[in-house]
Formats: sequence, C-alpha cells, structure tokens
Amino acid sequence: MPRAYIVRILAAVWLGAAALYATSNIEVLSKRQSHVAMGCILALDLFVLLRSRAFRTWLWTVTFGQWPIIDRETVREPGEAGAFSWRVLGVLVLCAVSLTIQEYIGDRNYYEHAFNITPWVHYKVGATQWPGVWGVQSPVRYYHELGSFMWWSGWRVIGYVVMPTIFVLAWRGNDRVRLRDVHLSFEGFFKHLWIYVFLFLCVLPAVIYASTTPAFRHTYPFYRLANRSHFDLWTWEGLYTAQFVALEFFFRGFLLQGLRKVMGANAVFVMIVPYCMIHYGKPLPETLGAIGAGLILGTVAIRTKSIWGGVLIHVGVALTMDLLAMRGCPTATGTWCGE
Repeated sequence: MPRAYIVRILAAVWLGAAALYATSNIEVLSKRQSHVAMGCILALDLFVLLRSRAFRTWLWTVTFGQWPIIDRETVREPGEAGAFSWRVLGVLVLCAVSLTIQEYIGDRNYYEHAFNITPWVHYKVGATQWPGVWGVQSPVRYYHELGSFMWWSGWRVIGYVVMPTIFVLAWRGNDRVRLRDVHLSFEGFFKHLWIYVFLFLCVLPAVIYASTTPAFRHTYPFYRLANRSHFDLWTWEGLYTAQFVALEFFFRGFLLQGLRKVMGANAVFVMIVPYCMIHYGKPLPETLGAIGAGLILGTVAIRTKSIWGGVLIHVGVALTMDLLAMRGCPTATGTWCGE
C-alpha cells in the first residue's frame, strides 16, 4: 500500500473530524444550519480525498476488488459453488440457535430474574458500600451487578466458541470445517499488523466525537460500577475482552469458513446480517457502523487468514470508549456512572 495514500486518508479523516466537531459546537448556528454546514464539510473532504483517479483506482482495488480475489482463492470443486450444502445448513442453524440462546438465556435480564438476591432499588443503593451498609452483608450482593456481566460474557463464550467447536469436531465428511481453518493463526496477524493500526486510527476520531454525546455517556461503560474500584474496572474489561475474542472466532472465523466453500466472498455479506443485529439496543450510529465494520473485518480476516486483527481493533476501540466515557463518571465510589 503506497505510504502517501495512507497519510492522505488519515489526514482526511482527522482533519474532517476536527472540522465537523468544531462546526457542531458553534452556538450561533441553529441545528439545521449546523447539519448543513457539516454536510458541506463532509462533501468537501470527500472531494479532496477522491479527486485523483489513480487514488480512486487504488482504493477500489484494496476494498471492493478484494471480493473477486477471495472467490478465486476459495478452494472448491466447480460444482460446489452455489450448490446445496448440509454444512451451510448446519452452520446457519447453529448460528440461529446460538444467538437465540444468548438472547433468551445469556442475557443479563435472565440473570437478574434467576438470581434475584435483593430488590433493584435496595441493591442499587447498597452495591456501592460494603460490607454491612444498607443491608449489604456479603460479596455476593456487593458484586451482583458484576456477576450479571460474568453470566453475559460466559454465555458469549459458550455460544460463540464452545458450540461451534463442538459442531466442528462432531461434523464428519468431506465438507467438514477444521479448527485450523478458522483463522486462528497469528502469522497473518503480525504480518498485517499495520493494517489494523491504520483501521484503528481511522475509527478513533469517530469514537472521540461520540464520547461527547449524551447517548454515548448513557450507554458506556456497560458496567455502570466500573468506577467503583480498579478490581471492578479491570475485571469488567477482562470479561469484555473475552467476549470480543469469542465474537471474532464466531463471525470472522467459524461463519466465514463454514460458508465460504459454497458462497465464496458472499459469505462476508451473509455474516454481516446477524453481526449487525447483535448491535441492536446500542446507539444508532454504532449499529449502522457495524455493517461497514463487518464488511471490512470479514474481508480482512479472510485475506490475512487471522481473526486476531479484529480482536485487536475491537478491544482497542472498546477500551478507549470505556475510558472516555468514564471521564464523566463521578469520582466518588458511592455513585454509579451516569448519575
């Protein structure tokens, strides 16, 4: 990748983001005027970025041009492309079952009903002070909220790793998926590390800008007691990281490799549908962004033969989002984030 093009993209992203942020904070502009001005800035930024034909050709090659390459590199018999496949049926049924179980059993609401230790308001007051204050007498109650995230993260590991692994090991036949084929290699990750650093730097301005919005501060960190202690913060981040590793294994490893032999590059497009849907409930821009992120991470995972770049970006972005969000959390340990 030409170094000048990398610098050009990063400059356009960061300068454009700075201009958009400055415009959004001009108080004399009405909301409509601000949106019009921001639209003009975005259009100008794209025009400057894409004005070179050589650059546009290169950009097409490294983005949309990767899907025909994936098709050509897919190892399969001529008659297998687009044909009925028991493997595809099994992979997609397992995907549906896994996501359904996580929605109905692996959700934190299920945990709250199954392990309803104390009424919510009573617990919410007492959870910030332990032991022996406001009726809280044990670490089980003190860490009840953190326990719900352990439940949530644990079920992600079960649904995204354990269930697909059992499927892979149990499946027999010429069309079986092997664990060594599910993009677990670090070789492609280290070789293409610069790509993931570049992608992270492209996303970072949007993360920083989002951290200034009320919707962001009311959503992150998911664990609203992360500011209570270092133990709470880093235990939560460990649980968050574990589910990201599981998520990348499932979407960028198991699903893509399970579907690729029949669907080729189209496996990426199928994968982004459930991947977008698991973001429902988050802020709208993040959910819409998951579509583009799924396309990019899925394509890069296949081309680099590694899921670990996606893990790196997810963990880096998530940790950055949490730390930025916690700037607005009360410094007193007796108060929840967002209050």
